[in-house]
Order: sequence, then structure tokens, then C-alpha cells
Amino acid sequence: MKYNFGFIGLGVMGQNLALNIERNGFRVIGFDLDAEKQAAAKKKFAGKNMAVTATLKEFLDKLQSPKRIMLMVPAGAPVDAVIAEILPHLQNGDLLIDGGNTHFPDTERRWKTLREKGILYIGTGVSGGQEGALRGPSIMPGGDPAAWPLVKRVFQAIAAKTDDGEPCCQWVGAGGAGHFVKMVHNGIEYGDMQMICEAYFILARALGLSPDEMGAIFEEWNRGELNSYLIDITAQIMVKKDEKTAKPLVDVILDTAGQKGTGKWTSEAALYLGVPAQTIAEAVFARMISAIKDERVAAARVLPGPENKFNGDRNAFIEKLRQALFASKICSYAQGFQLLAAADKEYGWNLNFGNIALLWRAGCIIRAQFLENIKTAFEQNKELPNLLLDDYFREVIIRSQTAWREVVASAVKLGIPVPAFSSALAYYDSYRTARLPANLLQAQRDFFGANTYERVDAGRGQFFHAQWV
Repeated sequence: MKYNFGFIGLGVMGQNLALNIERNGFRVIGFDLDAEKQAAAKKKFAGKNMAVTATLKEFLDKLQSPKRIMLMVPAGAPVDAVIAEILPHLQNGDLLIDGGNTHFPDTERRWKTLREKGILYIGTGVSGGQEGALRGPSIMPGGDPAAWPLVKRVFQAIAAKTDDGEPCCQWVGAGGAGHFVKMVHNGIEYGDMQMICEAYFILARALGLSPDEMGAIFEEWNRGELNSYLIDITAQIMVKKDEKTAKPLVDVILDTAGQKGTGKWTSEAALYLGVPAQTIAEAVFARMISAIKDERVAAARVLPGPENKFNGDRNAFIEKLRQALFASKICSYAQGFQLLAAADKEYGWNLNFGNIALLWRAGCIIRAQFLENIKTAFEQNKELPNLLLDDYFREVIIRSQTAWREVVASAVKLGIPVPAFSSALAYYDSYRTARLPANLLQAQRDFFGANTYERVDAGRGQFFHAQWV
């Protein structure tokens, strides 16, 4: 009997997705060049409608046609290498699916190349980590629209479900749309994580709270409008003790953050498309500055700053911090959706922003209660230019901005770095300002480079040059 679905790449993510698919009624076969991964997968797959082959030929022979093969290998050259190896053995109508964190231009290139050879191709974002892959991830497929019917039933069966039963998996768009949406998801994730870290740093440095006390605060925040996966796990992280020292585990972890590049890709895309996504970029830069640990330790010995102690009503300030976190979060998501809109215009993907919010409502890392409000906002106004202009989000910002400004000002006075909070506030203030100082900037450009300028008393698109000297 042939198998319905194949996996090349049997790391933990590949194994868990394969197990998820089998659990939902499909026969799954896998292959990996690594003998240890083959052995581990065989052990996990034992007793199920699953198999692991020792050779690629056996793997391909045992797949039913049209073949549905999901690649769970490292992004970049390894994906191209696998495609090159199996392409001679594929027939018209067979389907390849890249489920890794691939840069969307690579997906665009592969889709176009394989389409010419009669091979269907999907680049799909998968979010939710190892546990999500097993229990129900958020899945963001894009590529050849003709491929969607071949995987729709499978992907929607294994995807996370919202409270009303909707699968967190819908067709995103052609070409690299799926991987672009996953990339923006990860960029927003960078922003979310950095803002939570800044709130933690203020609670620890300014208020001197213990991790246990902060855990209780994050747990309380998770019961309200900040309800999200990242707030939830932060509350759990705060109360976890180190087995070796019995200290809070968070206190014994070195303050150097890693990254896999998707945040940088998001920032690069924002620069290319001309979208102000500074909060996401600041989150990337925050990870970069954390990485120069030795340099920071040396600088701390010689560069002075104010004392990090807050004097005032602590409970009132904690509530203001909660409001600041939520307002900053809204601005970060607004930037992410503006980036999606710009990419949609550039690449002609016909993205459905309400559906994208639904895809992130469960299963993924940025899943949060207020994504339902984002979905509603785009359902009510498909041409909404910015989330800040939606009634719900505008009202949140209006009632939160005084607290937000006080938190940022207090952090600055106390010498506590809050790059994501402050950049989000600067984004909001820039967006709501009818006349920015760019008139002076354009005058400077015209002065030294004859780059011309537009006039307030002439029609848009008419350009002038002044003789400055």
C-alpha cells in the first residue's frame, strides 16, 4: 500500500508534523540522510501508519501519485540541493512543499522554475515550535494556487483551531506570499518579545521586584487584553527555579540573545518597500547589542548613568506599564500589517489581512487575544490603511497614551533602555503629526544635491529647485 504524504528531513519539527498528519488519518513516509535521525524517527513512528526508508529511491517508490513531499531541511542551499536530487524522479503534477523558514525571494524563484517543469510548489510558513507542530501549528501556505487542493484537507486537519473551530490555515497567495507572511509574523514576534523584555527590565530595575513577584504580574496581565502565548510563558519563566543553584532560572541565564535572521529579513523588506517598521527593527538591533556582552561589561565600568530606582506609587506605575506595553504592541502590529499591505501591492498577491490575523489567532508564537480585533477591523474595512485608524485600536491608544508617555519618560530618566517602547511611541507621534520636519530635510537635500522639493502652494508631483547661494 502506498503512502499519502512524504517528509524529507526528520528532525524534531519534521517528525512532529509527520506524527500530526498520521494522527489525522493519513499514511506518512519519511526519509533523512542522517542515520541517527532515521533511527529516532523509526522509534517514534513504530506501530503507526508510518514508515522510514533508508534510501531516497525507496521513499519515492512508496509514495502515491501525485506525490506530496514536504521538505523540512535547513533553508537556503540545502533546499535547492534536495530539489535538484529528486526533480528527475518527479512527474507532472507532483507537489513539493518547503516547510522551513525560507526567505521569500527563494520561494518565488523556486516556484517559477518548477512551474516551468510541471511541478507544483508550495512555500509554507509553520509557526508554533515543536509542540505546535505536533499538536496544531499555524500554517501559512503560498505558492502555486493549483497545489492548494492537494494539501488543503491535510493542512487544515493538522492546524491549530480557534475557539470557534476555524483552522489556523488558509491559502495566503501565489509565489512567496506564504513565506513572506511567516517572515512578518516572526518580525512581529521579535517586537513582542523585546517589549515584554523591556517591561520585565523596568519591573526589575526601577521597582526592584523579584522574579516571583513579576511572575504574578505577568500572570495577572495575561487575564486581560494582553492575553497571549508570550505573556503566558513569561509568567511561567519568572517562577522557574534553577535546579543547580535554586535561584530563579531567568537570573542565571546570560543576557545575550540569539536570532535566526527572520527579524533582519523583515527589517530589510521594510526598507526595500519603504515602510516605517522601526519597532521591529529596534527589536533586531536590541538582540545585536545584547550580543556584544564583553564590550558592554567594559563600558559599564566607565560610562555613568542615573540610578535605576523609581520613587512613587508602584501599583499605579505597574498599571501604566501594562498600558504602555499594550499600546506599543498595537503599533508594532500596525507596522507589520502596513508591511504586508506594501508587499501585496508590490507583488500582487491579493492578501486577505483578516484571514492572516485568523492564521495567527492560535497555534503560533504571537497568538494573542487581540488578533480577533485585528481580524474584525479588516473585515469591517478591507481598505483600512493602518490599524491605528480602527475605532477599537484608536480608543485603546487614546486611553493609554498618557501612561505610555510617562513610562517611556520615566525609563529615560532612570537610564533604562526601552528601544521598542520609545520607537513605537515615536511611530505613533510621527503618524499622527500632519507636518513633520521633513521640509527642512528636503531643503538640505536640494541645497547640497539639487534633489528638488515640492511646495505647499503647488500641486503634488510638481518639483522645484532653489538657488541657495
